Amino acid sequence: MTLSFWTRRKSIDAIAAGHDGHQLKKTLSWPHLVALGVGAIVGTGIYTLTGIGAGLAGPGVILSFLIAGAVCACAALCYAELSTMIPASGSAYTYSYVAMGEPVAWFVGWSLILEYTLVCAAVAVGWSAHAGGLFRMIGTPEMLLAGPHAGGIVNLPAVIISFAVAGLLALGTKESATVNMVLVAIKIIALAIFVVLCIPAFDASHFTPFMPQGFAATPDANGIKVGVMAAASLIFFAFYGFDAVSTAAEETKNPKRDLTIGIVGSMAVCTAIYMVVAAVSIGASRTEVFSKSEAPLVFILESLQHPRLAQLVALAAVIALPTVILAFMYGQSRIFFVMARDGLLPKSLARVNAKTGTPVLMTLLTGALSALISGWLSLKDIAELANAGTLAAFIAVGLAVIILRVKDPGRERVFSTPIWPVVASGAILGCLYLFSSLPTKTQLYFLYAHCIGVVVYVAFGMRNSVLARAEKAQG
Repeated sequence: MTLSFWTRRKSIDAIAAGHDGHQLKKTLSWPHLVALGVGAIVGTGIYTLTGIGAGLAGPGVILSFLIAGAVCACAALCYAELSTMIPASGSAYTYSYVAMGEPVAWFVGWSLILEYTLVCAAVAVGWSAHAGGLFRMIGTPEMLLAGPHAGGIVNLPAVIISFAVAGLLALGTKESATVNMVLVAIKIIALAIFVVLCIPAFDASHFTPFMPQGFAATPDANGIKVGVMAAASLIFFAFYGFDAVSTAAEETKNPKRDLTIGIVGSMAVCTAIYMVVAAVSIGASRTEVFSKSEAPLVFILESLQHPRLAQLVALAAVIALPTVILAFMYGQSRIFFVMARDGLLPKSLARVNAKTGTPVLMTLLTGALSALISGWLSLKDIAELANAGTLAAFIAVGLAVIILRVKDPGRERVFSTPIWPVVASGAILGCLYLFSSLPTKTQLYFLYAHCIGVVVYVAFGMRNSVLARAEKAQG
């Protein structure tokens, strides 16, 4: 067995030249990309994790949002540089292939598959919890509204929304992106209503004591990690999503301009939204009160005697949460597509539909995986690994920026990461710190999942990749 696979790398120039017969249609502009990013970022996190994070950190959850946002901002700036320099689908997977070679690229691609699939499934389960009342109104049996873990047979609403979003994506990227823009607008309006209603009830005394559980992630009496950093490692889930924008590089009309606007713009908008919503939430209700609710924003509005508007915000979540599934399912199908095009997965999966310009088979497969996971597993089981996979991808992107700056300093960079040694290092070290703050069980599950990935790579990808076949042809 040759060890040459360690040195296999993609060429930026070869990527720029394109892929005959396996090209995605260019249909997106920067408004679509900003909406895609905001659609992915503003969702389950802001509607639920504000309460969970407040339970771990108290009012210091605002600092948790700031820390998670700062780490993601560093990663976003790195993504902006790489996505405009390498305007091809694949996100962190493609950048790793260029900078660090095939084995690392496979590891990162496997992490992205893990992240995107779990997020799609987690949000589908969250959507089902919000929409359960509607399904009960039409007579759906309780056993079809929950998975086996909760005494049911299957979480049918989660299965339905997974397939519905996959079907929309299969119709065409521009069509689904336009629907996404409308739903994102609904989400933002609902959050604006929440903020306006909470401001009159703002009480600054709710911010004292600011960090009742301390700063570092330390186990409490029950062995659960608490503190500002423990909350940050979970709230991180609420921020990622901007990386889904970079998966759209190949379908962007003017990637050199639009990708930068899409990635940096969506992060800036969402960080501002999160900080404002967290601040007014704490000002309107003490953290130890609303942290007990699974729907903290709705709970706060109800406690302020706005029951109808609280239900309006809940309805907006039901209508708009599918935008998160759409954004991540879009990214997932594109990661699958690029890895198949590179031969690391079966090549038949890389076929693009001539009419829609989308990888229909991969999109529907992604929908099926999300439906399978969300239909039978609990939200807790699904979400545990999502952050770990994302942190691994972000670390790889920071490393890729540093490596390519050293190895290829003369390469044109339409967008240059400012103070790149500091920003890229900040992304790497920040993600490592957040990873260390995750529960030990999550870290172990991440290791087990990637052991499976190594087996898949050795059994198929290592011998069947495009670069491996090129080596055989030359040898």
